[in-house]
Amino acid sequence: MQAILQSKGLLSLPSSPTTKGFLPQPSQGLRYRFNPAKCLSNPWKINGSSLFFNGFSKSQGLVTEPLVLLGKNKRIIHTCRAEAAAGSANGQPLYGEKDSPKFMGVELVTLKKIIPLGMMFFCILFNYTILRDTKDVLVVTAKGSSAEIIPFLKTWVNLPMAVGFMLLYTKLADVLSKKALFYSVILPFIAFFGAFGFVLYPFSQYVHPTALADNLLNILGPRFLGPLAILRIWSFCLFYVMAELWGSVVISVLFWGFANQITTVDEAKRFYPLFGLGANVALVFSGRTVKYFSKLRENLGPGVDGWAVSLKAMMSIVVLMGFAICFLYWWLNNSVALPTRSQKKKEKPRMGTMESLKFLVSSRYIRDLATLVVAYGISINLVEVTWKSKLKAQFPTPNEYSSFMGDFSTATGIATFTMMLLSQWIFNKHGWGVAATITPTVLLLTGVGFFSLILFGDPLVPTLAKFGMTPLLAAVYVGAMQNIFSKSAKYSLFDPCKEMAYIPLDEDTKVKGKAAIDVVCNPLGKSGGALIQQFMILTFGSLANSTPYLGGILLVIVLAWLGAAKSLDGQFTALRREEDLEKEMERASMKIPVVSSDESGNSPLATRSRLNPTGGD
Repeated sequence: MQAILQSKGLLSLPSSPTTKGFLPQPSQGLRYRFNPAKCLSNPWKINGSSLFFNGFSKSQGLVTEPLVLLGKNKRIIHTCRAEAAAGSANGQPLYGEKDSPKFMGVELVTLKKIIPLGMMFFCILFNYTILRDTKDVLVVTAKGSSAEIIPFLKTWVNLPMAVGFMLLYTKLADVLSKKALFYSVILPFIAFFGAFGFVLYPFSQYVHPTALADNLLNILGPRFLGPLAILRIWSFCLFYVMAELWGSVVISVLFWGFANQITTVDEAKRFYPLFGLGANVALVFSGRTVKYFSKLRENLGPGVDGWAVSLKAMMSIVVLMGFAICFLYWWLNNSVALPTRSQKKKEKPRMGTMESLKFLVSSRYIRDLATLVVAYGISINLVEVTWKSKLKAQFPTPNEYSSFMGDFSTATGIATFTMMLLSQWIFNKHGWGVAATITPTVLLLTGVGFFSLILFGDPLVPTLAKFGMTPLLAAVYVGAMQNIFSKSAKYSLFDPCKEMAYIPLDEDTKVKGKAAIDVVCNPLGKSGGALIQQFMILTFGSLANSTPYLGGILLVIVLAWLGAAKSLDGQFTALRREEDLEKEMERASMKIPVVSSDESGNSPLATRSRLNPTGGD
């Protein structure tokens, strides 16, 4: 009689077994350790040692399990399994090996890495929130500038400097060690922000070519106010770009590159989501910090530049946090052992822009996914820049503007923290399709309310006056709500949906599709909104005159976004069903025949065989 057992029944080995689990014998090698005849002839004793757990006998190397088959001829099957190594791989200590000390269920060795990494992440994002709020205050509220500068700044200054930095970073990575590369990148950021607060900003009136910018503005006309403002306040624009690069370079390249270097996959699955929650805690605290220092002006005497005092204080905090990041990085490198990894490198497909475009067009699934990415980038930029122009009108001074941005950052952190807690319930209860449509729906509803207050606010004046608000203030609050809820939905729902959409694809489409979207769609989404606004400003003379058309463009883009999400949901669900069916078929087909023995112990494995000709070896 032949018994059929699933693959786990006969021999289950961990993916990377440790050498401690097998106790190799120098003279007899692998054949001795995996001798089925010995296991079956004396199943309860191997190598003179026997251990008993839950009715099964276990040694350091092998485990035997009796399986009784009831029938006409009563038979017993003994299976030998290498489970000690598997127990080690599952976090259980080997026989004779001490369990590593733990605190609240987490090994102290792991905590030694995760806690400093979390502190590093907190400091980086604390700085990023301060820099993000400050950069907007500088370029929007500066004399001779407005929110119209942002589209030109993102396209013609930020993008070229980002490309130049990545080229330089690639060259440095070839000649410097990882430690030297980290310090070579982060220390110039720290030095610049310290120098800006104490040197560049106090002497900005001497280094900015204000007269030249005024003359060019008189010649070219007011529609070129945005591009000329870049020349007029070049040091503020440089701060804007450095603050943007802090987010993409220090967070994405330096921190996550280092975190992936020193953590294992299991640790990443367990603790990386907590970093996301910690990021929003940093957002709340840094928002309160910006709010506090923006209020310093109220306690200063007449004639004192309150914004300069606030800026020095905030840049001092940024510098201190920067040095704390460097210290934590140094400590981790000198106190934590790096996990061993395979040296085999996976080749990534390098696709040019034209190749990426062709691949996008050829696949409907990738095309819909690309639409989601591009639509988000354009939509958030269309509303954000218009909102910041109204924000300057409501809060014209730097301290007032900065104070409001501090409250805005705090509210964004709280909303995102809450949405991250709710996101898992949304995915489990309503599925991928509903989660993917929440972000565009929120952006559409709040966008309609925002543009309606701007375009049709006059009839609402009496009603808003009862609540102590003007149409401008109401538009600022609605725009803030739009940004808060859109960004919180993006971080908690849109990003996970986008990454999940790659999972059911075949390997070739998955890798090439992600490469195509990285090359084409991310830059297009970020700069698409800026290019549209530049065209509108140069055509209609100002951002205010372009508002009705921007509202119409937003509506069209969000509707296309919703259509792509619905189409992608159907394809995603179909692929998931196919994948689940294939897995079920694989599980059903993975059967391994095991030769049985009767009560007398007679079995082909108990006699001499071609695999074990000596029998007693």
